[in-house]
Amino acid sequence: MDPPESKGADPDREQNPKPELSAAMRAKIERNRQRALMLRQARLASRPLSALEGATSAKVSKIIDSGAGFFIEEEEDGGGQQDTKQVVHQPAPVIEPEYLLCDECQKPFMDSFLSNSFDLSVCDKCRDNEEKHKLITRTEAKNQYLLKDCDFDKREPPLRFILRKNPHNPRWGDMKLYLKLQVVKRCMDVWGSEEALEEARETREENKEVQKQKRFNKKVKELRRAVRSSMWTKNTSVHQHEYGPEEVVDPEEDLYKKTCTTCGHELTYEKM
Repeated sequence: MDPPESKGADPDREQNPKPELSAAMRAKIERNRQRALMLRQARLASRPLSALEGATSAKVSKIIDSGAGFFIEEEEDGGGQQDTKQVVHQPAPVIEPEYLLCDECQKPFMDSFLSNSFDLSVCDKCRDNEEKHKLITRTEAKNQYLLKDCDFDKREPPLRFILRKNPHNPRWGDMKLYLKLQVVKRCMDVWGSEEALEEARETREENKEVQKQKRFNKKVKELRRAVRSSMWTKNTSVHQHEYGPEEVVDPEEDLYKKTCTTCGHELTYEKM
């Protein structure tokens, strides 16, 4: 009697056995298995205790008489205890304040007017005691240090300023106030030295004098022209010729001529 055949036997599988995995593939499979186990342990650790132990809780509603004509319904779990969640907040990190070092007194400080407005590391105490931290208007800075608008706005870094109401007339618009110390530094960047600045000032003064003299000469010339035109009067009366008694005879043409004694006009005529 033939032995019984095993159920589910696959002749093709017996003929073609499964190839063995390489060492790299087995190592990759082992890493994936370990990663899956770690994820499962982390997922289980994040669950509440009742879910880990397989316990179930049924919520039971409890009716309480408020004494005001209505009932209050509260829910409780199966053990008669309410679910409470304890929220734990992590303490905020301690951030040490960043102190600035004053350029004048070499003392640390946190905040000041000059540091906020002009990015200058000087405390308020040194600003109040020092005369060099004065503010200057844009017009005064341009006239005194021979600067242009591009030197304030285009040259890097642009000079910082604050806005103030015009004390002469508030409707004229706000004034731009600059730190004089920074304006002087920008002036040295433009002109290079005090000598070059003084030469530019002298040249400007000479040009002003030349332009002033030209304007004076022009006014004198206009005044002379006005005086001359006021003294000259045009004679608008009709001229009457006055001829002398002498007559000049032209024998060839048989004509007579008389000349005006005033304007020299010649009158030619003939006699019948």
